[in-house]
Amino acid sequence: MQTNFTAEQLTDPGIQRANEILRSCVHCGFCTATCPTYQVLGDELDSPRGRIYLIKDMLENSRIPDAKTVKHIDRCLSCLACMTTCPSGVHYMHLVDHAREYIEQNYRRPFSDRALRWILSRILPYPTRFRLALLGAKIGRPFRGLLPDARLRAMLDMAPKHIPPVSRNDDPQSFAPAGARKKRVALMTGCAQKALNTDINDATIRLLTRLGCEVVVAEGAGCCGALTHHMGRTDESHATAAKNIRAWVREMDGAGLDAIVINTSGCGTTVKDYGHMFRNEPLADEAARVSSIAMDISELLIKLDLPEGTDKGLTVAYHAACSLQHGQKIKTYPKDLLKRAGFKVVEPADSHLCCGSAGTYNLMQPEISGKLKARKIRTLEAKKPDLIAAGNIGCMMQIGSGTELPIMHTVELLDWATGGPQPPAMTAPGKRAPEVPILR
Repeated sequence: MQTNFTAEQLTDPGIQRANEILRSCVHCGFCTATCPTYQVLGDELDSPRGRIYLIKDMLENSRIPDAKTVKHIDRCLSCLACMTTCPSGVHYMHLVDHAREYIEQNYRRPFSDRALRWILSRILPYPTRFRLALLGAKIGRPFRGLLPDARLRAMLDMAPKHIPPVSRNDDPQSFAPAGARKKRVALMTGCAQKALNTDINDATIRLLTRLGCEVVVAEGAGCCGALTHHMGRTDESHATAAKNIRAWVREMDGAGLDAIVINTSGCGTTVKDYGHMFRNEPLADEAARVSSIAMDISELLIKLDLPEGTDKGLTVAYHAACSLQHGQKIKTYPKDLLKRAGFKVVEPADSHLCCGSAGTYNLMQPEISGKLKARKIRTLEAKKPDLIAAGNIGCMMQIGSGTELPIMHTVELLDWATGGPQPPAMTAPGKRAPEVPILR
């Protein structure tokens, strides 16, 4: 794609990177075939190719974003399926992230949009605040029909009926391995996950220590910054990301780390991109070091000696989170691990398509998100599994809110299969509990 940025514009590192990405696009349109919003809406401007044209025009002309451009950029899930499909290697993630930052700096949204974004950015990354908000949603759910805004109703719908107790495993500390130490790893315990589902981190710690890892929850680490990063609120996202970088570098320079383990794939995609995010900032070297040892939990487990299990008599429908299969290019590890542990694994049709969660997307674009959720649940249930497994808390909340099948994190099943307790999600209220065999 031909671009016409001026020499002065190209002194901006963000514009310089956008120019590189735009020039790599060859207009082929392969991305439209795998774009969920294009499939739902059928509008070229709601495809990656259409959004690229809008972003190019906006950035080249240094113009104030108009409502039309903002609408179509906002409708992007950042599922990154287009990057998997693109034959030219267009790094759409960096381009749309820059466009969102530009919009945030140059466009004044309607008051209701500004208010919603402010609320989400001030609540979701903070577990204590989020827990209080979930309690408020639980109280307010009977009055759902009185709310005028579909987005507010979506917030009530997504809130879990049961708020899990606080897990002390999320506090800064170290967990000793069972037997000889093979690795020393830092576990990112996250933010929203600590309020929505404490079983995931608990299972991760049990499993890793059982397999010979010393697990450290680093002092000062918290939200990865993804939620605000994808809203274009760069100062906020970098501030929280910087805390993580400093916390993990202290561990790396202290007792040392073999890996930074992340069990929420949306966070993992962001942490692995810290090197790019901070490339022009004082923390550039430290950020690159952190990104270089960041791993999804499945990447680490595939390197460890996970015991081979016998047939568990359970069929697991594996949902591939977009941030894992497209953002991190991890497609087979979770399935391989589940099969090794003794589960039968099936995948839904169109497994490359997003479930509609996408961070805060299901709260800000509930209509499109709802259509994607319904389709994903249909394809999962069509496989007639006993349960569903996924590697991202957002996907779990999204899919779990619309099906009677139990849904849990892949690591919970692996923990159970290797000696841990049965995942509580197997017998959660309102779910269709499978006939569970005695694990051997």
